[in-house]
Amino acid sequence: MIPDKNNSKQGAGQEAEKIGSFNLFDPAHFVQRVIKNWYWFVILGFIGYCISFVYSKYYAQRIYASSLSLSISNNTASYFTPNQSINFIWGQGGNQDGVYLKKILLSRSHNEYLVKKLDLITNYTTKGLIKTTYLDKEDSPVFLEIDKGHLQQVNYNINIIPKGKNNYEVVLPEEGLSNYLYNYNTEAYETVPSYSRKKNTILKINEWYESPNLKFRLVPNPTPNPNVELQNIIINLIPVNQAVNSIVSSLTVDFDKELSSIMIISKSGYNLNNTINFLNNSVTELKKKRLQDQNTVDQNTVEYLSDNLIKIRKKLDSSATVLNNLKINNRLFDMENIDAKTLEKLSNLEAQKAELVTKLNSLTDIRNSVDANSIEKMINLNLAGIEDGGFNASISELKALYAKRREMALIYTPNSEPMREINRLINEARNVSQGGLRKYFQGYYDKLADLNSQIGVIDHDLITLPEKQRMFLDAQRGYDMIESTYNTLLAEQSKSQMRVATNQSNLNIIDPAKNLGQGPIAPDVNATKMQIIGGLLLIPLIFLAIGELLDNKIRSIKELLTVTKIPLLGVVGHNNYDNNLTVLEEPKSSISEAFRAIRANLRFLFDEEQKSKVILVTSSISGEGKTYVSINIASVLGLSGKKAVLLGMDLRKPKIFGDFKINNKNGISNYLTGQVKLEEIINNTSIPGLDVITSGPIPPNPSELLMSDSNMQFIDKLKEMYEYVIIDSPPVGLVADSFELIKKADTTIYVVRHEYTEKHMLKMITEKYFNKEISNLGFVYNDFVVKQGYGYGYGYGYGYGYGYGYGYFEEDKNYTEPTVIKVRNKLKKFFGKK
Repeated sequence: MIPDKNNSKQGAGQEAEKIGSFNLFDPAHFVQRVIKNWYWFVILGFIGYCISFVYSKYYAQRIYASSLSLSISNNTASYFTPNQSINFIWGQGGNQDGVYLKKILLSRSHNEYLVKKLDLITNYTTKGLIKTTYLDKEDSPVFLEIDKGHLQQVNYNINIIPKGKNNYEVVLPEEGLSNYLYNYNTEAYETVPSYSRKKNTILKINEWYESPNLKFRLVPNPTPNPNVELQNIIINLIPVNQAVNSIVSSLTVDFDKELSSIMIISKSGYNLNNTINFLNNSVTELKKKRLQDQNTVDQNTVEYLSDNLIKIRKKLDSSATVLNNLKINNRLFDMENIDAKTLEKLSNLEAQKAELVTKLNSLTDIRNSVDANSIEKMINLNLAGIEDGGFNASISELKALYAKRREMALIYTPNSEPMREINRLINEARNVSQGGLRKYFQGYYDKLADLNSQIGVIDHDLITLPEKQRMFLDAQRGYDMIESTYNTLLAEQSKSQMRVATNQSNLNIIDPAKNLGQGPIAPDVNATKMQIIGGLLLIPLIFLAIGELLDNKIRSIKELLTVTKIPLLGVVGHNNYDNNLTVLEEPKSSISEAFRAIRANLRFLFDEEQKSKVILVTSSISGEGKTYVSINIASVLGLSGKKAVLLGMDLRKPKIFGDFKINNKNGISNYLTGQVKLEEIINNTSIPGLDVITSGPIPPNPSELLMSDSNMQFIDKLKEMYEYVIIDSPPVGLVADSFELIKKADTTIYVVRHEYTEKHMLKMITEKYFNKEISNLGFVYNDFVVKQGYGYGYGYGYGYGYGYGYGYFEEDKNYTEPTVIKVRNKLKKFFGKK
């Protein structure tokens, strides 16, 4: 931006709180920081890739999953299921059997049965140099068989090392011995005295190994995997409860969305074959157990129906005798005086009542079985109209608890803590079952009362019949009800007997679990890799962002001008020379050209008719290049044929005498105190039109001297002698001297150093400018370096651009075009751009 005379008035009406307010975060500079520190991202990205590779290969435990699909048919039943055995009245309802099976598969009792049945209390692994790999039991050449009568230490690694010829070395860990050993018979821990670790032992196949904390033997795998060779096998015993919890937590059961009678059972684990074998073995055992339960139910149902048929047969015979006697004695063979519709309605109501009474009798039998702990004698639940999967599951759980209590009774005393706990669980399960039964009883009683009410209304209408006809009607109704019940039960008895003879499981495996080369479902190695690499890349990004937030330095010319609205006189590049006399000693350099541009721009801040002009050069703090700028501005004015004088008025830190090699014995401080005359402190330089007056010895009262009338008169005298008076003043951010001198100046140059001057330092000078306390003010942006590879590496005058015309200045002779620029120029040429 080329300033003019009116620039000093721009923005005077802006709100005061917005003046000099810089952004806390500069996105453009942040991007530059990131690009500048690219190597950190490359290094940390590479480290992240290496870490993720090592994690993926040696530490990440893959989790696999397999699934099995199972169909549930309704041709057979179990007393565990809703669609059981006798459906002659109530039919089937929804997918209750599937819901029930899901509860069973995920139940603790079923999985505890599997753990004990399939001996799932051992985990097999093998360890390489770094990584531990989980094995399927079938991958091991030998199986570990424990003596459950001996106390065992669980969660304790047993290292088995093959030694050839069916010999294996047993190595126990050096540490980890425990005095709390597990009893697999009681499923409880027991405390033993301290003992020593057994030394490494060579063990033969089927030979027992015994120590205070272990007793086991190795049995050969009948179907060893010839493709698996193991250097070591690590076997870990786990408690029954831990094994059950591990299985339950890794199982999921869902139903097919299109056909709800198909179940999809899935299991996850660290070894794919292990999950496959478990699912297949689990369902096989479930089918065996379920078939056994089905046979028990059907046999109980046949017995129940046989007993009831005998009783009903006696009632039927008695009812037939009474009816025949009435027919013979009273000669009544029909009911001519009764409406046929009334008889039909009465017959239907009494048929419904007979069904309901049958349900109530069956429900009473079921309740007695529950109360009497006779779950094994349970009849078909559908016989009582029960189609509740939850109730069936509670009956199953109750049965398992009864079986558990019978086992524990052989070990524990009746008042022991384990027995009290199992009794508590049985009471809870029984209460749940009884609650379900009460719901059915109440529903049946309500319906029975309603039927009796409807039958009572018809009976009231029939009270007008002759006595003999009423007796005949009652006998006929009783006979029909008993005969109907008898025939129905007789037909269902035949069906139940047929099922007992031909019973088979209603579970059919559609797709068994198979090893199809399924990939792991977890962990997501790619996501973890991205997280590790991304996390490491985030570290320098965070540090750079924090640095950007904490960095309060001026780094952008655009931001400086946008915020302050103060004119920019020029941009000066970095000084690579030995002293500050750049214009004098390197007149063809880009920096010298930058100062000539500043000289040209200064005329926009002057009154052209003014004979002598005072230029004051100041800055916020020391080190921003104030003296450097004042020396070179004075030099470029002197070289242009103007008569100029440079005053070193920074009395606290005098500098300019050194660059011009002038003795600082006498200077401004001597003159203002009356020690010397003016002529004695004026020093000529090698530039004909330029004189220099140094500051002289450091006085004890520099502020008083600078703000004194003598100093103002001193400046006035110099204005009469020179066309330009250039004052190298103290920094305004440190002392107040410069503000008094500014009042005497015609133009003020404020030096801002790139990546050195802090943003908050410009607040005060900006406010004074907009409050019109300072006029004719302009910035010189010093020490600017372009770090993106444009041009020579630094600017040399605002308005000249950056880096146009290589070889124009002296320093360009050693210039090497950056690779980025070469690529950019070639691309422009390729696409036909200038």
